[in-house]
Amino acid sequence: MADLPFTLDQLRILRAIASEGSFKKAADSLYVTQPAVSLQIQNLEKQLDVSLFDRGGRKAQLTEAGHLLLSYCDRILSQCQEACRALDDLHNLKGGSLVVGASQTTGTYLMPRMIGLFRQKYPDVAVQLQVHSTRRTGWSVANGQIDLAIIGGELPSELNELLQVVPYASDELALVLPVKHPLARLAEISKDDLYRLGFVCLDAQSTTRKMVDQLLARSGLDVGRLKIEMELNSFEAIKNAVQSGLGAAFLPVVSIERELAAGNLFRPNLVDLSVRRQLKLITHPARYCSRASEAFRREILPVFASPDSPLRQPARAAQGAPQMAAAVPAMAVPAAAGSVGSGTPLASVDSSQPQDV
Repeated sequence: MADLPFTLDQLRILRAIASEGSFKKAADSLYVTQPAVSLQIQNLEKQLDVSLFDRGGRKAQLTEAGHLLLSYCDRILSQCQEACRALDDLHNLKGGSLVVGASQTTGTYLMPRMIGLFRQKYPDVAVQLQVHSTRRTGWSVANGQIDLAIIGGELPSELNELLQVVPYASDELALVLPVKHPLARLAEISKDDLYRLGFVCLDAQSTTRKMVDQLLARSGLDVGRLKIEMELNSFEAIKNAVQSGLGAAFLPVVSIERELAAGNLFRPNLVDLSVRRQLKLITHPARYCSRASEAFRREILPVFASPDSPLRQPARAAQGAPQMAAAVPAMAVPAAAGSVGSGTPLASVDSSQPQDV
């Protein structure tokens, strides 16, 4: 075939329509007019001599031919992006880009600290943070849309075979009480004491709530016996509710370090309950690894990793890591590991979707 029957712009438009569900929303996302989008698709269908969309319904639905072209479209555009980034790398990190991914808590409290350290050293690299569910983040890494990600949930089995998954850090859920709660006067409390508390939780239908309940159940707690006094839609709202004396809560340690340090929340010692999960670093071993991505993995990730993570090499831990980690409060890992404390969110993309803890 001498000439290709499509352009990269047409493929970008096709992908945008499939993603947004309508020609108008696709046009808005690409900052072009709807007639321009419609014309490009009409020309593409004419050049290919197939119908790509079923125009009978209110939503733009791909035909069989449309789905087939879309599957190649993702790969073609991903390869083009990789080529551009490889050329950018010729400038020794004087420019270029890095896209990192994470689930909700990691993206809110951990990744911004990492990105801040990275930007101090490489201010010319554009960094984008995408916060999605573990499943969506995994597929974005697989498709080349994200360079690397830190997740806390379980990947689909097909992605476990495709991606490189490395143990990264231990994330702990902590019980917190109002500072004037009667149990705050005790040195330690037992698991049975929890069944007499009133709890503030996330909405029962949220992905994050289900994740928290699973972690508590795996740790030996009968979640069904807990008294739920109030359901809210974010960890920040829950923290405020606990500070106001409205109940107890289980929250990720990484999300409450600032409040604990200020004395606004009380964290009792649980003698017979430990609630932890394993955070994992995921990358695609078969895809191009940019210099920015390699620098982030080599110089930043070890600072926050657990001591037993493969990323914490003895030489790195003995030389560069302690100097950077000294300014970083410990998370749910031993103090020597260095991890993340309270932070503020940086840029996120489509973080309104259901997410993991």
